[in-house]
Amino acid sequence: MSYRKVTHQIEVPASPQNVFKILHTPSAIRRWWSASSAIVIAKADGLWCATWGEKEDDPDYISASTIKIFDPPRRMLLADPKYFAKSGALPFKPEMTIEFIVEPAPSGSLLKVIQDKFPADPIADEFYAGCVVGWKNTFDAIKKFVEGRSS
Repeated sequence: MSYRKVTHQIEVPASPQNVFKILHTPSAIRRWWSASSAIVIAKADGLWCATWGEKEDDPDYISASTIKIFDPPRRMLLADPKYFAKSGALPFKPEMTIEFIVEPAPSGSLLKVIQDKFPADPIADEFYAGCVVGWKNTFDAIKKFVEGRSS
């Protein structure tokens, strides 16, 4: 099977340590990703999970992954994704990975995400397109969060 990936990056005015920390701190994740809840076991073979929706006991969306690589303040790799949506299952088996890379930059840090292993099959086009837009919006929210412009 052939695959495709989404890559997005931004510079944020914070140290690599602070940028990396917001990627695995549940209270920060809830704010920059507008998640209802987040649970993270921040270590290799740990867990990264977030939910969205008004009802805690009946969320609209759940995204969970195993943290395969946890290398503060530089790199975190999420794999073995589990997705749930009230609207229904994905039309393909999710095998994507999400890699966050944080590097020093003149303004503070360069934050990069690589979401890989999207099936190149048209059946995944809608989900892929949503992720392209989603990462841009998510990184804009991270930048606002770091700059103190979010609640």
